[in-house]
Amino acid sequence: MKTYDLNWLRSTLEFILKAAILLVFVFPFLWMISTSLQTFEETLSFPPTWIPSSPQWINFADAMNAGPFLTYAKNSIMITVSIIVIQMVVMIPAAYAFAKYNFAGKNILFGMILLAFMIPGQVTFIPVYLMLADWGIIKTLLPQIIPFMSSAFGIFLLRQYFMQIPQELIEAARLDNASEFKIMMKIMIPMSRAALATIALFSFVSHWNDYFWPLVMTDSAAVRPLTMGIAKLRETEGISNWHTIMAGNVVLVVPILIVYVFCSKQIVKAFVYSGIK
Repeated sequence: MKTYDLNWLRSTLEFILKAAILLVFVFPFLWMISTSLQTFEETLSFPPTWIPSSPQWINFADAMNAGPFLTYAKNSIMITVSIIVIQMVVMIPAAYAFAKYNFAGKNILFGMILLAFMIPGQVTFIPVYLMLADWGIIKTLLPQIIPFMSSAFGIFLLRQYFMQIPQELIEAARLDNASEFKIMMKIMIPMSRAALATIALFSFVSHWNDYFWPLVMTDSAAVRPLTMGIAKLRETEGISNWHTIMAGNVVLVVPILIVYVFCSKQIVKAFVYSGIK
């Protein structure tokens, strides 16, 4: 077989494989959007309806009117933004210390961080809940923020990124009488924007979509996030009203897609080492 034929066959197989993988990931989103615009009858039809005969934008209004969704959305925004901001305040100095300082117990402390990285929150939620209940803050947003004020994954990834920054740059800044805070703000953070954007995106997706923690930490609609509101749609609208349920899910997913569009390039930079220019 000629080399040209082999290259053509290889390119064709690669294209088919990539298209199949893309379809696996994209199909659920397309189905969700299609269902959110269908009528009740179309959601029950067989074979399934792929393209709505007449888009039902009212489904989104029905979903939003099924509960205090403005409250849910406000809570989700406050919780997610608060977590990301506090995590950055905690992670940057911690990662800087682990990457550029030598101190007693450094390896032991970093090992404990890695251990925390491997322990899922479902294992520790009971003692955390009891502790927060003793503090009397269960009826506020704080129980959904305080346990996530730091991220073991974030410290690990940021430390690895900080270690790539030449020590000579830091020493030169110290010779110019720059404080450690100024070094972090003027050198470490600007040169690690890709890693910070990646950590922020992962944290945003994780906490914006979180359902388990709000489920066990909240007991009223006043402090519940959007995920809880979407879950309530099934109880409010009924198990068969998938057009309304899917409309609610579209509302939940859209902010994630918007954030991803702005951060996707930074994610690639964070995981592909290109050297320090």
